[in-house]
Amino acid sequence: MDFSWDDLRLFLDVARLGGLSAATETTGLSAATLGRRVTALERQVGEPLFVRSQTGYRLTPSGEELLLRAEEVEGAMLSLKRWKDGAIGERVVRVSAGPWTSAFLAKNIGKIWTAGDRFALELVTANHKVDIGRRNADIGIRNQRPTEQWLAGRLVGKVAYGLYARPELISGVAAGYFVGVAGEGGQTHSARWLHARHGDRIATRGNDAMSVMELVAAGAGISVFPCFVGDSDPRIDRMAGTIPELETDQWLVCHHEERHTPAVRAVTERIAALMRENGPLFRGEKPIYE
Repeated sequence: MDFSWDDLRLFLDVARLGGLSAATETTGLSAATLGRRVTALERQVGEPLFVRSQTGYRLTPSGEELLLRAEEVEGAMLSLKRWKDGAIGERVVRVSAGPWTSAFLAKNIGKIWTAGDRFALELVTANHKVDIGRRNADIGIRNQRPTEQWLAGRLVGKVAYGLYARPELISGVAAGYFVGVAGEGGQTHSARWLHARHGDRIATRGNDAMSVMELVAAGAGISVFPCFVGDSDPRIDRMAGTIPELETDQWLVCHHEERHTPAVRAVTERIAALMRENGPLFRGEKPIYE
């Protein structure tokens, strides 16, 4: 079936704003016209996209699925517009990494992207390995050498881990409790290590990296973090040395056909330089607080 971008754009406005009335302001169309266009789109899809009520429009499962795909189209259309207008350029370089590494890159954005670059940059944050072969990312930062024959990898350093807690022995820290990771984040090697050794002492959990950090900083307990994260946060201190069995390599991975394109090569070289510059921080060589 052929979808109209105009129809998808109207659908996005209604879905994001939760109803026809609010979408009239962004689309410039009447509620009646919007309603007819949404109904026509539902007929085209063959399933209801919204649950209608007096309080607004709520997406059905089919509507949620279409929202994800419509947002992909929106991103592509925006890229085309930028290319046409010459605002940024036709290339978007996507860098995939775990939550902490993505946050580190974001804090150091000026080292890997500037307003003068003729490409855009997108951080693809995920706990799982993003498929570079299918172009879901251009560059990946991974803890293992790539094994796929279509990928090229460069070893850029080591990442050390340690146990961290709020300096004052209060609340969960004084009781010897740990803060664990729930959900998808619980599948990382550091989260599995913590659960295997201290699972019986985990009293609180967070289902993402940031919430775990906030729990530890608030004194809820002890948890494991990469040293480049824990040693950079003044609210927490490392309790001992690094944990040898958790140390990992850090690899920059690219598709072998894309790695020599100017935009991808530029970002790869800048990330490699940033990692080398911060090598001691990643290796946990900051002095330990006694």
